[in-house]
Amino acid sequence: MPRKLPFRVIHASGQDESYRASELNYHSPLTKGWQASRYCLYPQDIVLQLDQRCRLRKIQILSHQYLIATKIEFFVGDVPEDMSPNLENARYTRLGYVSLSDNEKTGFKARELKSVHVDAVGLYLKLNIHKNHINKYNIYNQVGIIAINVIGETLKGPADFMDPEYYLDPDRKGQLDDLGLDTYNKPDYISPLDDLAFDMYQDPEIAGIIRKLEKKKQEAVLQERFDYAKRLKSAITELQKVGEKLGKYEVEKRQAVENEDYDKAKLKKVQMDEYRLQVYRDLNLADLLETTGSRHPQVIDLEPIRQATPPRLLELTPRSPIQRSPPRTPPPRTPYDERPLPALKRPPAVPDEEPEPAETAVGITGEPEPLTEKDLREASAAIDVFGEQLVSKAYSKTWSYREDALLAVYKQMQDLPATAPKDEAKSMMRASIFLVKKAIDDKVYAVFKAGLHLLKMILTEYVPKHKIQKQDTVWAVERSMQNLLHKSGDTAVRNRDDAKNFVLEMARYPEVKPTNCVPHEAVKPMKNSVAPRLGQSRCEIVEMLYKDLGIKTNSGLNIDNMMQFCVAALSHHAGEVRDGSERIIKALYKEDRQAVKDYLPADDDKTRKITLYRQLFEYFDKVDGKPSKADVRKKRSDEETKKQAEIEALQKQLQSLKDMASGKQPVDENLLKADKNKKKNEPPKKSKIINKKPTADDDDTSVYNMDNICIFCGERNESFTEEGLDLHYWKHCPMLKRCTNCKQVVEIATYTDHLLNECEAKNNYSKCNRCTEAIPKSEYDQHVSEKSCNAAKSSSNHCPLCHQNVSSGEDGWKNHLMGKDGCKQNPRRLLSLNKNPSTGGTSKNKPKATGKNKKTPR
Repeated sequence: MPRKLPFRVIHASGQDESYRASELNYHSPLTKGWQASRYCLYPQDIVLQLDQRCRLRKIQILSHQYLIATKIEFFVGDVPEDMSPNLENARYTRLGYVSLSDNEKTGFKARELKSVHVDAVGLYLKLNIHKNHINKYNIYNQVGIIAINVIGETLKGPADFMDPEYYLDPDRKGQLDDLGLDTYNKPDYISPLDDLAFDMYQDPEIAGIIRKLEKKKQEAVLQERFDYAKRLKSAITELQKVGEKLGKYEVEKRQAVENEDYDKAKLKKVQMDEYRLQVYRDLNLADLLETTGSRHPQVIDLEPIRQATPPRLLELTPRSPIQRSPPRTPPPRTPYDERPLPALKRPPAVPDEEPEPAETAVGITGEPEPLTEKDLREASAAIDVFGEQLVSKAYSKTWSYREDALLAVYKQMQDLPATAPKDEAKSMMRASIFLVKKAIDDKVYAVFKAGLHLLKMILTEYVPKHKIQKQDTVWAVERSMQNLLHKSGDTAVRNRDDAKNFVLEMARYPEVKPTNCVPHEAVKPMKNSVAPRLGQSRCEIVEMLYKDLGIKTNSGLNIDNMMQFCVAALSHHAGEVRDGSERIIKALYKEDRQAVKDYLPADDDKTRKITLYRQLFEYFDKVDGKPSKADVRKKRSDEETKKQAEIEALQKQLQSLKDMASGKQPVDENLLKADKNKKKNEPPKKSKIINKKPTADDDDTSVYNMDNICIFCGERNESFTEEGLDLHYWKHCPMLKRCTNCKQVVEIATYTDHLLNECEAKNNYSKCNRCTEAIPKSEYDQHVSEKSCNAAKSSSNHCPLCHQNVSSGEDGWKNHLMGKDGCKQNPRRLLSLNKNPSTGGTSKNKPKATGKNKKTPR
C-alpha cells in the first residue's frame, strides 16, 4: 500500500543562503522551502535520494507564491544491481513535466499545489526546474519550492503500514484475511495522513500522535473493538483541529522572536503549552493510547515528535492567505481532495483580499476530467451548442480550465456573424447564459470575473448585433440576476462589491433599461431567513437603484414595490438589514409622505414603544416640522424648572417676612411693598401635593404656621402646626384627595390631569374627548361607544368625583367641594360641614394659594 516515503536532498545546482535545499527535508507549518540563487542559470536541478529502492506512485510539489517556475520536469533514477548505489552511477528516466500558472490572477498570494500520479521504480528523484515567470515581486529572477512530497511503496520487505510486531504468528495473516477487514490494505489506497497537506498544516507533535491513533484504530477495527475505534476516530478528528491551531500559534511565536518581541513570544509559548496539556487531559490521551493497563499494553512514546531543523532566519508571517480546515480521513477508495496549503509568507504591497484556490493537476497530461452522467444531463443544451470538450472544461476542477472555457465561449459568440439564423443566435445565447450562471457562482475570483465579462458582452454587443427579441433579453437578465443577487452576499468583499456594481451597471444598459427587469428582480421581498450579509447587500442594491433611477413611471421602481420590500426587510433579525431598509424609507418619505405611512403601523404610543418605529416616526415629525417627543419633554422640563425657581424665590421672600414679623431682622419697607404689589398683580396659584413623610425641620409648612390656616380650604385652626397641617391635608381637607393608584395627595381640581400626566399609572388611562375625564384603558372603548358620560362645557369646570359641570374659577370649586349642596361624592365635604357648620363650607378670610408644594406620606 502506498505511503509517505522519507528522502533527503543530496544535490542542488544552486540555492539562496537563507533558503537552502535542506529545507525540503522537513514538512511543518514553519517550512519556508528552497529558493534558487539570484540571477541563476536555468534549468536548476534538485536530486532527492530515497531511503531504499521504491515504487513511486504520487509526487506532490508546493510552489512559491511569486517565485514561480514555468515548468518542472520529473526524472526517476535507479542504479544497476552490479554497481554501487551512488549518485554518479544513477541512470534517469524522464517521467514528464507539469506547467505552473503565473499566479497573476490570484494576486501572487495563493501557492499552487501540483499532484502528479506516476508509476516508476527507482532510488532517486530528480526535478529539472525551468526559468521563472516574470512579475514585479520576483526582482532577482528566482524560482522557489516550498515543499516536496513523495508517496510510494518500498520494494524490500512487506509493506509496513502496521508495525511487524502486530503479526504475532504465521496464522494471523490468514485470520485477518478471513475476517474480510482489509479496508486499509487496498493496493491503491493512500492515507490522507501521508498527504502533503497534512504535515504542512499540523503541529509536528500532534501529527505524530494522530498517526499513532490511526494505527490503533486500524488494529481495533481488525479486532472488532468497534467502540474503541469510534472513540479513536472522534479523537483524531478533534486533534486535527488542535494541530492546525497549534501550528498557527507556533508561526506567531516564531514571528514574534524574529521581531524581538519576546514578551509576545513567551505568551504564545505559555498559551501553546497550556492548550496542549488541556487537550490531552480532555481527550484522556493516555487511556486512548492504552498506556495505562490496556488489553494490549505497549510502550508508546508521548514525547514531542519533532524533526530537528537547522538554525535559520525565519521569513514566516503568522497570517496565511489560504485558511482552510485540515484534511479529514475519507472512506476507502475515495480519492483525497487536492487542496491549497497555507502560504506562510506573503509578498509585499499586495492588497488584503481573499486567496484563490490552487490549481490541481489530473495526471501529467493536464487534460480536463470527463463529465459525469449528472453533468452530461445538466449541460446537455450547452453541449449541443459548444461541444462536450469545451463544456467539460467549464466543469473542470481546475479553475484555469473553467476560465478558458468562458473565454472560448466569448470568442465564439463574437465571431458569430450578424447574418446567422435567429434560432442559432438565440440558442447560443441561452447556452451561454447557462455557463454564465455557473461562473457567477464560482468560488474563484478569476472565473467569476470572466463570467461577468461574458454577460456584459452578451447584453451590450451580442443582443443588439443579432437583434435578439425583448422577451429573450428579459429571460437572460432574470436568470443571471438570481445568481448575481446571491453572489452579493458572498463572504469575500470584492465579490460582493463586483456583484452589486454589475447589477447597477446592467440596469443602465440600453437593451436592458427599457425592460425594467433589473429593478423588478431587486425589489422582490426577501424572507426573514435570508443571511444577514445577503440581506444587507440586497438593501444596498435597492438603495443604489433608487438613487440612480428614481421612482419615475418608467424606472420600474415605485412607492408600492419599494415599500413592500422595505417592510419585509424591517422584520429581519439582523440590525444592518433593518438599518438599510430604514434609510430607504426615510428617503421615500420625502417623495410621498402619506403613501409611506400607509405601509407602516399606526402612529400611536403602543407603536412608538418599539425603538425602530419610534425613530422612524420621530424622523417623520422632523420632516413635517413637528416638535419631537424629546423637544416636548425638554420644553416641559424647562417650564418645571422655571416654576420651581419662582416657588423658591417666593419661599425665600416669605421667610424674610416671617423673620421681620418675629423681630429677627429689621423691617424692610421695600420688601413689604414689593410683596404687596406681587400679591395684588399675580393670580393665586395652586400646586399639586407630592407624597413626602412629614419632618420637623420642613421649612415648607413653617410659612403657614403664622396664621394656622389651610391654604386650600381656608380653615383656621390653632392645631394647624406643621404636623397638624400635614394630618389635615392627608385626612380632612375637602379640597384634596388621595390618588387611588400612587397614593399621593392631590387637589381634586387637578386630579384628572394628575392621572393622565403625572401618576405612575398614567399609561393605564386615556382621556375621553367628551367628558375630558381620565378613563381606564380597559373600560375606554365601552365608555366611548356608550356616549353616556356627562359632556364637559368649555366655560366651566368638570368634577372627576361626581362627573358634574362646576362653575368656573376657584370659588366654583370651593362651593362645589365644600358647600352644603356641593359634591355628593366628596366624603370630606360632610366632615368639613360638621366641623364648621356656620361657614357653609366657605371662609371669607381664606388666604390665596401661594404655589406652596406640600408633601405628605402615603
